Amino acid sequence: MAYETIVYTVTGPLAEIRFNRPHRLNAVVTEFYTEVIDALNRAEQDNEVRAIVLTGEGRAFCVGADLKEHGAGTRTELEKLDYLILGNDVCERMIKNKKVIIAAVNGFALGAGAEMSCAADFILMKDVAQIGFPEVSIGTHLGGGVTEILPRLVGLAKAKELIITGRRIDGTEAERIGLATRVFAEDAFDEGVAEFAATIVSKAPYSMGFAKDLLNDMHQDFNARLTSELSALRTCMLTQDWQEGVTAFAEKRSPIFIGK
Repeated sequence: MAYETIVYTVTGPLAEIRFNRPHRLNAVVTEFYTEVIDALNRAEQDNEVRAIVLTGEGRAFCVGADLKEHGAGTRTELEKLDYLILGNDVCERMIKNKKVIIAAVNGFALGAGAEMSCAADFILMKDVAQIGFPEVSIGTHLGGGVTEILPRLVGLAKAKELIITGRRIDGTEAERIGLATRVFAEDAFDEGVAEFAATIVSKAPYSMGFAKDLLNDMHQDFNARLTSELSALRTCMLTQDWQEGVTAFAEKRSPIFIGK
């Protein structure tokens, strides 16, 4: 599929989905969601890809819905519903994707942009970038599972504050409260993202996939979780990567994993 609102590239084991509507601060339209979902699926199905970076072209990551398009009033009620469902589908596809996903928040991440950030496995931010949830403040509501994800990241009280007040926070504060994994100065952002991503893609793909699934599964009780962990461990032990990890440890070198 030819993309009009994103740029999809693969460099070695790393796929990048770059939001590409800088003239609208990467605001979301229907085609944006469908293209992001398609790119996420492509990356997941590519055996060479081990991690996915989402970022934005220009001075924004994504500022949420394109209110100019919404205000035009040309869509039917069914089209509006389809658009809202797509927003949830993107976040669900990110959470359930087998590959590790990094949100490289280069600028404003508001509304849907903040929701997609929360659905990623890691949020990396410029110190001057801003993230926020303005939905309640403009009479609408947020989606993408944020009311479950955000309290896990920052605690219930802080999640209520960010959602109900709509206050934006910068990268420094986002890291301090546990929302962002790393924060970088503007001139060190690209290098910092590249180094972090390089660390991720050096890990064993099967091990990462199992860890992501179990960490994102919020509904297993303790006994079920022990069983799931044991199953993941036994499966990992059947892989060549497990043997490589054991051998590399014994030889005091870094392992080279091949995803088999």
